[in-house]
Amino acid sequence: MPDVVNTDQEKAWNGPEGAHWARNQDRWNAVNEGFDEPLLDAAEIAPDHRILDLGCGAGQTTRLAARRAPKGHALGLDLSAPMLAEARSRAAREGVTNASFTQGDAQVHPFGAGVSDVAISRYGVMFFADPVAAFGNVGRALRPGGRLAFVCPADARLNGWVTAVESLRDFLPVGDFGRPGLPGMFSLAAPDRIRDVLAAAGFTDITVDRAEAWGTWGHGAEDAAQFLLGTGPGRHLLEQADATARDRARRTLTDHLRDHLAADGTVRLRSTSWLVTADRPTAPAGRP
Repeated sequence: MPDVVNTDQEKAWNGPEGAHWARNQDRWNAVNEGFDEPLLDAAEIAPDHRILDLGCGAGQTTRLAARRAPKGHALGLDLSAPMLAEARSRAAREGVTNASFTQGDAQVHPFGAGVSDVAISRYGVMFFADPVAAFGNVGRALRPGGRLAFVCPADARLNGWVTAVESLRDFLPVGDFGRPGLPGMFSLAAPDRIRDVLAAAGFTDITVDRAEAWGTWGHGAEDAAQFLLGTGPGRHLLEQADATARDRARRTLTDHLRDHLAADGTVRLRSTSWLVTADRPTAPAGRP
């Protein structure tokens, strides 16, 4: 794949992590779909808009955006071939004909200038090696006055799945997992960091609002624990422990998740995120 600078991410999302997400897409949507409607509402999609979905994964938000723009088009961009294959398959099954999917790195992808009216992302913009360059590249893909809207995790302590993982510190090398500002999932957890990055990338009218949603992690505590430990962070921690520690971690996590059982037997955890919007200026700085 040409035009890739986030090579570690490309390797991960075309390896076990990408395969896991593609295979478990329905489960991941059950975890994250509470942010779909707030994100799309914030994007202010019009019926004829051209939409760019950054880090689209298996395309849930791309398809939802396409339905809001029946006279327009939604393009999903992602590094992961396994997830894009799933995205194309689901769009075909659902009859969403105004959505397409491209493999690429949003930090350097050769977008045409001003080809999109709106750019959106559900948890797909936290992993850039150079976020200012990446958002600058996305900004050039937007028409003047175009809108950016995305969701990214807020403080790790406000996210139930992180609290669940941190309950395993006695058995697994959790370390600085979830600390804001570190590369990875929580790189944009600090609102001032978001504003600084977007301003440096040329965006204006930046808003950062707190949003919460409850996600379903499994049917029963054992199922949810198995799923959580099968994610990238979970697998990484387990690989560093011996068999005894892994067994104790599974039991401890299962006990922790029993406290989050809903009446229907599902495990529900709260996610807290930032809902971010910003605009591409209608004219260059200093111009009327």
